[in-house]
This record gives sequence, structure tokens and C-alpha cells, in this order.
Amino acid sequence: MQPLIDNARTFGQRPEEFARLAVGQSPEVLFITCADSRVVPALITGARPGQLFELRTAGNIVPPYGSGTPTGEAATIEYAVEVLGVQHIVICGHSHCGAVGAVVRGDDLNAVPAVRDWLAHAAEEPPMCSDPGDPTVAEAVQHHVLTQLLRLRSYPCVDKRLTSGRLRLHGWYYEVHTGSVREHRPDSDTFEAL
Repeated sequence: MQPLIDNARTFGQRPEEFARLAVGQSPEVLFITCADSRVVPALITGARPGQLFELRTAGNIVPPYGSGTPTGEAATIEYAVEVLGVQHIVICGHSHCGAVGAVVRGDDLNAVPAVRDWLAHAAEEPPMCSDPGDPTVAEAVQHHVLTQLLRLRSYPCVDKRLTSGRLRLHGWYYEVHTGSVREHRPDSDTFEAL
């Protein structure tokens, strides 16, 4: 913790770098990814403050639209699209994902009921994994990213912007053990290097 505190103390000593941020934000990208500490959107993309609007959830899950109860995820998506006018949404899954791994393996999550119930959103997906013993769960994560992209399309604000051509969706897969990023290519239905 101390290195984090030390950095926070010195971080604000360059106010001239941050003054423009007080005027507001106009990020071009909503970046939806896992809450996993090994996945750092600004580090992966090289983004500076104000360039990414982030949504981090366990397993980068986009809950189904219209569950009857407002969610922070739905509010974040709607705000990014309708108010900020983002032009791109990236859903970024990652290797060694504990959430997707738990779903694929059928782990008993009764000791963590909030996690179990949250992952029920992902459990609706068939575990698409030829090797469930693979610690990277690469195949399952990539399938999961595509499922989340489909869910995103069910949000009215997203559908409206896609139809008008003012929004593009991207599916990414990040390898925590190599640092490489792959993007889903719809024409070949594969994840390839950016």
C-alpha cells in the first residue's frame, strides 16, 4: 500500500497537467472490462486522463437490459452513449479470468452468494471451451466477450446509435501473461492481433 500512497502524494503536484479536466470530459471510448487488478485499461491503451470512460465489473459482464431494477452498469452505459456521446465501446476480456473460469468449471460459489448471483448472468452461456483445464480459459473468455457484445446491442441507446452509424462495438481479448491484445474480426470470426 505504501508505494500507492507515495505516488498519490506526488501525483497532484503537477496541477497544470490536470487543469483542463475541470472543464469536463469528452471521452471517445467506453471501455468495459473486468475488475481484475491485472487488467489496467489506461496501461493497455496508453490513455491519458479524460480519454477513456471505464466500466469495470466482475468478469466484464454486461447485465441483460431491462431487469426491472436499475443497475450501475446500465446507468454507466446509458450515460456514456447518450450524454458523453462515445463513438466506440470496447468489451475487453482477459486470460486467466476467475469469473469465466468459475462458470466453465462449474465451481461451487455458495460461500460467495453475491458473486454466484452475479455470475448467473454469465452462466446462461454454454461453456465454449475445448479444454476446461486450460488456466487461460482463452476460448471461453473469447466466447464470453462476444456474448457481452450481443447483450450490449439490446440496450436501446446502443441499438439507436449503432443503427445511425454513430457507434462501433469492439471485442478485445487481453493476455495477462504476455501483454498482447487481440480484437475480434467479424469477417473471419477470430480474435487476431490488433
